[in-house]
Amino acid sequence: MTGQGIPEEYLDGYARILADASATGRRLTRDELDSRRALGERAADAGHGLRALVGAHLAATRAHWPAAHAASADSALAAAEQAVDAFAEGYERAQRLAVRQEEAARREFIDDLLYGRSDLGLLAERAERFGLRLSYEHAVAVAQGADGYEEGHTVPREVERALVGRFGDRSILVTTKDGRLVCIAPGDQDEVLAYFAKQAYAATDGGRVAIGRPQPGPGGVVQSYEEALNALDLAARLELDEPVLRAADLLVYPVLTRDRQAMADLVLNTLGPLRHARGGARPLLETLTVFFDAGCVAAEAARRLALSVRALTYRLERIHQLTGADPADPVHRYTLQTAVIGARLLDWPDKEF
Repeated sequence: MTGQGIPEEYLDGYARILADASATGRRLTRDELDSRRALGERAADAGHGLRALVGAHLAATRAHWPAAHAASADSALAAAEQAVDAFAEGYERAQRLAVRQEEAARREFIDDLLYGRSDLGLLAERAERFGLRLSYEHAVAVAQGADGYEEGHTVPREVERALVGRFGDRSILVTTKDGRLVCIAPGDQDEVLAYFAKQAYAATDGGRVAIGRPQPGPGGVVQSYEEALNALDLAARLELDEPVLRAADLLVYPVLTRDRQAMADLVLNTLGPLRHARGGARPLLETLTVFFDAGCVAAEAARRLALSVRALTYRLERIHQLTGADPADPVHRYTLQTAVIGARLLDWPDKEF
């Protein structure tokens, strides 16, 4: 063991190489350089720090310094430089390999976690390596921007740094999946996901963030993740403007579409007659959508549609004539509004069913 606490095995042959090279003035041979690289790799795999290893080499260089003329001293310095450089090269190569292996293991774990693959007990064991305890509740937030993001991209790194800087180690995992940013956090720490949403919105230049509900157990992460993805899909279909969506606030939509055939029947029976209007169903369907989004306030709906109130009123009357349902009647309004939501979710009338 050296004075730096480094085992002598990592300096094996160094004194002999130094003495021979300083006496002859030669450069290190290929085999000698390869042996230094191999020792560097072994030292890295064993977990020794490079600073201590270089210090051990310097100490060995002083201990075996040639006592002859200056020429041998120059040769000794050149040999020491070559040997330490080769040793550090091997060390760094081992570290790069370890990093790649760690990244591959992390990627595999994330894929298994978010797709619900692998044995749940084994998944829970692997999760602890990455700071997650899957026996607890977890919630997942997903951020989607105009661009796709992969592991190592500056955007996920920036968001992760902000979270760690704010909350430290709180069993938070920030990653990417299918070009989106993903944050997994304990279910009782909503402030973490709220802060992630704020940072991700800024980092993605106004992207959209969806937050799934906290779910328990090893399978809870994939459930919360799927809820967040479904919320993003709903937002796109319904053209929702909110930058941050919570799955808990959108539960009515999965309920409405759980029986797809029933919803399709409602859309066709209620809104199907709009296809007979001049210009087809699309303009009148848009009128209904904006009218309901405006809280059934005619003046506001007309402003959003760039119409006069009189023109809007004419359209609403035409809808009443075609469908038999009056948008201004509270009794009819619920059916119409539900059918409009169903049309948007099922992409009608662009897709027939």
